[in-house]
Amino acid sequence: MGEDEEEEAEEEAGEAHRRSLQEQSFRESSADPNPTCEEAIESISSVASLSRSIKVFAVKWQLIRSKLVEISSALAVSDESAELSGTVREAMATVRECRGLAEKCVARSYGGKLLMQSNLDMVLTKLHCHVKDLSGLRKAGSFPQGYAIVVSKPRFGACKEDMRFYVEDLLTRMKIEEDPEIRRQALASLHDAASEDEKFVKVVMGVGEIIHLLVSFLDSLEMEVQEEAARVLSVVAGFDSCNGAVIMAGIVAPLVRVLECGGEVGKELSARCLMKLTTNSENAWRVSAHGGVTALLRICSSNTDFAKAELICSACGVLRNLARVLEIKRFMLEEGVISVLLRLARSRDEAVQISSIEFLQDFVSGDDFLRRMVIGEGGFHALLRLLNPPSSSSSSSKALEVAFRAIEDLCFSSETGLKIMLNHGFAEVVVRYLRDREASVQELAFKVAFKLTKTSSDDAKRALGDAGFMLEIVRFLDAKSHGVREMAAESLSSMVSIPRNRKRFAQDEQSVEFLMHLIETDADHSGRRKFLLSALTSLTSCSSGRKKIANSGYLKAIERLAEDEVSDAKRLVRKLSTNKFRSVLGGLWHS
Repeated sequence: MGEDEEEEAEEEAGEAHRRSLQEQSFRESSADPNPTCEEAIESISSVASLSRSIKVFAVKWQLIRSKLVEISSALAVSDESAELSGTVREAMATVRECRGLAEKCVARSYGGKLLMQSNLDMVLTKLHCHVKDLSGLRKAGSFPQGYAIVVSKPRFGACKEDMRFYVEDLLTRMKIEEDPEIRRQALASLHDAASEDEKFVKVVMGVGEIIHLLVSFLDSLEMEVQEEAARVLSVVAGFDSCNGAVIMAGIVAPLVRVLECGGEVGKELSARCLMKLTTNSENAWRVSAHGGVTALLRICSSNTDFAKAELICSACGVLRNLARVLEIKRFMLEEGVISVLLRLARSRDEAVQISSIEFLQDFVSGDDFLRRMVIGEGGFHALLRLLNPPSSSSSSSKALEVAFRAIEDLCFSSETGLKIMLNHGFAEVVVRYLRDREASVQELAFKVAFKLTKTSSDDAKRALGDAGFMLEIVRFLDAKSHGVREMAAESLSSMVSIPRNRKRFAQDEQSVEFLMHLIETDADHSGRRKFLLSALTSLTSCSSGRKKIANSGYLKAIERLAEDEVSDAKRLVRKLSTNKFRSVLGGLWHS
């Protein structure tokens, strides 16, 4: 038996057990001459579930189920009263009659089709009369306003029939125009169900009418109804399989209207929904066509107080998706998106800072023209401000990481960007983070400095040297991470290629000795050793460095490596020998 067949068999067995319990419950409640609303609802649910297994007279039973749901929904929002009890007794008599017909249809034990059709028509007429009676009681004020007992949500893992009955019950409540509170509660219950169990989302999609109704609620004048509908649709839009249906229901235009005219909560929920939908470029075009770009930019241009932080972050997320379409990106540029994002980067709210900077980095990625534009509008200064006190003292590691990466993307690819960075003390900022912050931020600053040393700019290497980078980087030569150790050695090798840097480094006897010690103890023949030997070779070009290397107790280890045909070691030994010979010749020449 296949996996699908096993699941189907399990579901059928569970369904049989459930029906048995429901039948028992039905018999108990039917014996009561004065059933409560709760008992009536349970009996109606039992009959509705049973009817779903009927294979004959499908249209008739679908109409009957619809009426049963209407009755159940009306009873669920009612309070026990003398006026209601008579109607409930009459309705229960019809429900029992309905159950008898359902059992005959399941067993196909009815006398003839025409007779059964006639019986079903009579039951349907009775149910319709009960719905009218309950509606009349409601209009007469017998039901308390704003009072709603929600039908119990099926337990997790319940069968589809129970879930569908629950959703159809909620759908009926949503159609009650006289009481917005009942509608709101039904929407809230639907959101809770869909959020907790994705199977409910599939059931919702199966009740085609409900999506169109939810979309229509986005234009509701009742703010809470609008917000609850947006909340449900945001959950549904999170499933790729549902995107097509909500788009076909015309969701984009109402969502944009909420962005323009809705309350703050509704706007945030609409933006969150659009963010999920616009991962598809076709939907991005729809949002743009309905004026969504302008509405989103207007939100981002508003005052960024704390209450609006989530809304602005969601708006940035939608714009970020939309910008992946080149024509929309150009329109954003014309509308001044860069200046908007740079202003948001200066926000006091960290979440807004992160969202805007990540969007900005994504926006300019791979485009030198846009990078220059951002730098020209003060982009580097806005980012550097986040790394300097007092902003940096309250910033999280995430915010610092985003700022570092954005600066790297903006400035490292051009000479102009590098000059601006160095002229405004970026090297000192990096070294300060190497000294003062927690390990995660230290490593981040180190990686930025490493990439800076790999540029062709000697000015960058000199600036890092002046800021004390070389002495700080020595600590990373013995880091736990193999990758970090190798990066540190490569950075040092690049740094001491500059004369001013190697003279400064050679003055620290302990650091030179430590490099040679690492070479002796490096048993895994790693890339680190290659870069350390290269750095020592550069240090032989200055007299103080050459003397410290030649007088070190670890020189014999390097000589052994040269004897073992390690090319970098041979080059270092040869350089030391040549310099020694030159010193001897110089002494003879001057004697």
